[in-house]
Amino acid sequence: MQITSSSSFATSTSGQDQCTSIAAVHWDIIATHILTRLDGPTLASTACASSMLHALCTEQKLWKDMCTSTWSSINDPRVRHVISTFPASYRSFFSDSFPNTFQSPYTTTWRDHIRSSPTSELISAVDIRYNNNLICSKVEITETVTNAFLAPPLWIDLLSRKEAVPVPLKFETDNDDFLKLLEESMILSWIMIDPTRKRAANMSSMRPVSVRRHSTAEEVQLLYVTVLPGDRKVGSSEPVQCRILVTCGGEEGGEMHVREVNMQVQDMDGINLSGEDSLVILQKAMGCERRKVGKGGERYEEYMEIKRERRERNQRREKKFDMIFCTIVRFIIFTGLICALCGY
Repeated sequence: MQITSSSSFATSTSGQDQCTSIAAVHWDIIATHILTRLDGPTLASTACASSMLHALCTEQKLWKDMCTSTWSSINDPRVRHVISTFPASYRSFFSDSFPNTFQSPYTTTWRDHIRSSPTSELISAVDIRYNNNLICSKVEITETVTNAFLAPPLWIDLLSRKEAVPVPLKFETDNDDFLKLLEESMILSWIMIDPTRKRAANMSSMRPVSVRRHSTAEEVQLLYVTVLPGDRKVGSSEPVQCRILVTCGGEEGGEMHVREVNMQVQDMDGINLSGEDSLVILQKAMGCERRKVGKGGERYEEYMEIKRERRERNQRREKKFDMIFCTIVRFIIFTGLICALCGY
């Protein structure tokens, strides 16, 4: 690429101190030795500093390397092809998939011209890491136009029944330190991609919001939750949660294995939404503007607090209705007795 930069030095004299301007550094050194060491958000911020840095920071290879090193699953040929259709390719994909906090309502974007196009499939690109080491990388394609998807509750299974992913960790369900270690070290990324609308979003909280022993088996379940905006099209504008449940098991003292990884979308009442309603929610999430407002666990705690307040409010309302009903019944009985005594 051709980059024009000045080789002059911007200096300020204070004794013998001299300051060199970034424009004095050769563009090839910046591109190969500086920008390649930055993470995505820092790279995006650097692009705003000058026209030269903007030209360097928007190089597709830079963003491709950034994305593939962050999410190994997108090296799948099917995912690479879809990403190539995004307006700014890997840069658009990174912008959609990081960060993973959904706050702002749907806003009109350059992609509105394809909003009415039906989505025939969703692509899940999933990566699981333990202690920053990749243990599972997989792509799952879900058809969204069949009755088998639309009618029943959404349930996306990542692993088949015979699959088990080994984890380099001794399985010790009675050890609280073992559960704490899982909470801190098991990182999960689940990027949902809409090939039709050319949007993507990370539906995982990255770290589990809860880790607990399964009550009926020698298993441990890790729950990853992202709170998503609701939609009146599915009956309520209240927020919902995208739940990713990871079930791990093994012989006590032996090697641990990941046995199940599945996704569901659940409303405030704990009811799993159908595939059709979940598709509306997921597409709305992919159309949201992202802004980082805190950790996934904090968002989940806020959601659970709203859920508790909602449940208590409903309980008070039901108690009030019960009191009114009992009062009416007593009045009817009392009136009936008076009428009977009076001979009416």
